[in-house]
Amino acid sequence: METTSDSLVEYGARRIIITITAVVCAMLELIDTTIVNVALNDLRGNLGATVNEIGWVITAYSLANVIIVPMTSWLSQQFGRRNYFAFSILVFTICSFLCGNATSIWELVIFRFIQGLGGGALLVTSQTIIAESWPREKRAIAQGIYTLGLIIGPTIGPTLGGYLVDNYSWPLIFYINVPIGIVAALLTIRYIKSPRYEEKRPANQVDWLGIGLLTAGVASLQYVLEKGQEDDWFSSKVIIILTIIAVFGIILFVWRQLEYKYPIVELRVLRDTNLRVGSILTFLIGFGLFGTTFVLPLYTQGLLGWSAFQSGILLLPGTLFVAVIVYFVSQLIQRGVQAKYLIVLGMGVFFVYGYWSYHLLTLQTGAANLYAVLFVRGLGLGLLYVPVTAMSISTLEGKEIGQGAALTGMLRQLGGAFGVALITTFVSRQSQQHRIGLISHLSSTDPAVQERISLLTLRFQAQGMDVWRARQAAYTVLEATVQKQSTLLSYMDVFLWIAVLFLICIPFVLIFVKKSVRKISLADASAH
Repeated sequence: METTSDSLVEYGARRIIITITAVVCAMLELIDTTIVNVALNDLRGNLGATVNEIGWVITAYSLANVIIVPMTSWLSQQFGRRNYFAFSILVFTICSFLCGNATSIWELVIFRFIQGLGGGALLVTSQTIIAESWPREKRAIAQGIYTLGLIIGPTIGPTLGGYLVDNYSWPLIFYINVPIGIVAALLTIRYIKSPRYEEKRPANQVDWLGIGLLTAGVASLQYVLEKGQEDDWFSSKVIIILTIIAVFGIILFVWRQLEYKYPIVELRVLRDTNLRVGSILTFLIGFGLFGTTFVLPLYTQGLLGWSAFQSGILLLPGTLFVAVIVYFVSQLIQRGVQAKYLIVLGMGVFFVYGYWSYHLLTLQTGAANLYAVLFVRGLGLGLLYVPVTAMSISTLEGKEIGQGAALTGMLRQLGGAFGVALITTFVSRQSQQHRIGLISHLSSTDPAVQERISLLTLRFQAQGMDVWRARQAAYTVLEATVQKQSTLLSYMDVFLWIAVLFLICIPFVLIFVKKSVRKISLADASAH
């Protein structure tokens, strides 16, 4: 059934069912982005995969996501939103079952890629469905509900994955999607309506060349970001070739979209100043959010000795706090508070979070201190998420709103990929630099060093080692201590530089963000 936008508002039980269905689908996509991370060792052992091969389980899903997300709006138009959403849920669900039944690493990689193609549509389309199902005056509440799922999803992924792997087996991290997906698909077919904003384009107007360039360019870029550090960047011929493909593919894609009459992604909308700045800020938020979320489990599990489950639980209180802040910020925007001032405040709070973390992280930091700083992180994210979305489209009109929202969604994804890639490289190289600096202060003639070695040697001798083996064990312990400390210092540097990055952006927001030409609610930011 095709309907107009005005008839999409639902009431009573129908609205509740549609909202829950959309939020659950968005959460499924986000949970599956991170749930596999904690199961990699089990997957490697059970499927007989190498370290490099097992990395493709994550990379394949990310590649599929980043390819399909910018095309989601166009695909919804071509096939009808309800049909496309239901089909995407079924693809995601079937491939979840196939992933759990995989008997080899490359079977799993192929199914994960197809699962990512289905999952990529869920996040963007869910937001639109929720926004259009609620009356305009209540859409801030709807967006608060959606944002709760948006933030909780990637947070509980590692926690849930760790629990299932520790207590059951790795296939269950995929099987858990199956019953939920089946119910969601049935509810989608029964309750969700499919609007038509434009006529479906005939096959001879489909930008097949644009689709090919987008796929080649963005997929190559995502691979380079995922595997660059692992393959020592430009020491690898594959990385060099794919970098060239990424650069030329994206340049040619941009040219094609600007020249072709029926582009797959409308880039001309970037002429709007607020959208350009908002797109950059969306990229920055993805960078900061995914970057710091990537470092925290490494710190708590690698240096503090926490389990994956403990690390996941650490993020939950601050994440729930974000949802509360999002609701109040939504109300402020609806009442006319300028988005750019909230963005500046959010950046200031995020600077405090990064700078505080820089001074807080030690090898003895307790959970209570980490909970406190993560509440500050939650406040900063809550102040950034809503205003950046609203500001990005505040000076757009009509169908440009949907086009702008699609671009910011893609850039958030790429921002996260850039964040993880650059931070991985940064941590690796900074750790080596800090190690050199620490070793330079460890002299064999230093009485404190000699005393430390002697005490360790005596401890190992007491355990039954001879003098030579005890001495070697003592040096090994000292080396491990140096490595641990240098890694900690590199994590501290990550938080400091992210804090500085957000601080630097504040004057640019004040200078370049224009005043909204119309009052805009958060619902408008996602209605299309």
